[in-house]
Amino acid sequence: MAQSQYDLIIVGGGIGGSALATVMARAGRRVLVLERQATFRDRVRGEWMAQWGVREAATLGLLDDLMAAGAHRLTRHRLYGDSIDPASPEELPLDALTPDVGGPLTFGHPTHCETLFKAAGAAGATALRPVSDLEVTLGGAPRVGYTYQGGRHAATARLIIGADGRHSVVRKAAGIGLRHDETHHLFAGMLVQHADGWDQQLQVLCTERDVFGLVFPQGGGRIRLYLGYPKEQTQRFAGDGGQRAFLDAFRMKTMPGSDVLANATPAGPCASYPNERADADAQVADGCVLIGDAAGWNDPIIGQGLSITYRDVRMVRDVLLASDDWSPAAFAPYVEERRERMERLRFSAAWLATLANEFGEEARARRLRTREREAANPLFRLPLVATLIGPENVPPQAFDPSLRQAYFA
Repeated sequence: MAQSQYDLIIVGGGIGGSALATVMARAGRRVLVLERQATFRDRVRGEWMAQWGVREAATLGLLDDLMAAGAHRLTRHRLYGDSIDPASPEELPLDALTPDVGGPLTFGHPTHCETLFKAAGAAGATALRPVSDLEVTLGGAPRVGYTYQGGRHAATARLIIGADGRHSVVRKAAGIGLRHDETHHLFAGMLVQHADGWDQQLQVLCTERDVFGLVFPQGGGRIRLYLGYPKEQTQRFAGDGGQRAFLDAFRMKTMPGSDVLANATPAGPCASYPNERADADAQVADGCVLIGDAAGWNDPIIGQGLSITYRDVRMVRDVLLASDDWSPAAFAPYVEERRERMERLRFSAAWLATLANEFGEEARARRLRTREREAANPLFRLPLVATLIGPENVPPQAFDPSLRQAYFA
């Protein structure tokens, strides 16, 4: 069995793992990245990044890599729906909110992963895929065993980074538990192409009938579409007719141009997953640090996964480069900031779910009332503004339960 010594072993070569590998290798550290997939696939998530995430990517020196690989910038946001006159939708200039980084980015998940995995290798990291039969040993002498190209290998490092997603092997090896919120709705997504009649700088949210639609163009007539819908309808977009049913749900009377979306061509799978949040009991243990979904994730309804991951990477990088102390105690600032960040984003996700992802006449009447309240008190907009500019960049009172009570009463 071949043996190797590294500063860092990163389990998971997706966005978080490869981003951290790239910046640490560029800083001169010896890094091993282990990725189980031979080819990155469309996972129907992680393709919209808010402006605060774009800023983190720029701080890490990775934004130029993403833009060169085809990341697409959005500049305008519109809100349509059953409580809004289609002739006068709410429009928000996204790039004006954060002129230093412009608007949010959209980027196909497989290409995003591939771009960073290759960047890690180009920076000097040892980036291997596909690996299998992973064994992780933590504690004072962290090590991994794995199978690669038919042979069994072992590697040791000062620290192991768990960037291996929701079913993290590293998290399990550390004995760290995971707590799930109750699922409140289901969320389906699909990539489409040949939607050339849609403004490629315009993202849209629309609630109508019993669906909450989200539209995120990727440029060149490609658009990632999402639908929130009742959790009882588990088979609504399943099976052979699932893609057609998904597209038909986008024929919305209150959304101008929705036929462009309904008539588009599927360019990837249609998949559903639960609207829920999960928290890891810890993000740090002796010999390891968790980032991205391995450390816990937010409800996908507000699309914060990429921004959360890039913030994780930047904060962990800062600790790793600040000194030679890589003990669990050294990562306390990361753990505390992430805890507060995720609590605020949980508040924002519940806010949007109640506002836009509930259906029927009572929910529609609630939307009409809240629109009037927003006009009288701009503070009511801040929980959702936080999802664009960053949860730390709005006043703490925006996340006060009393504000929610006043808004939805």
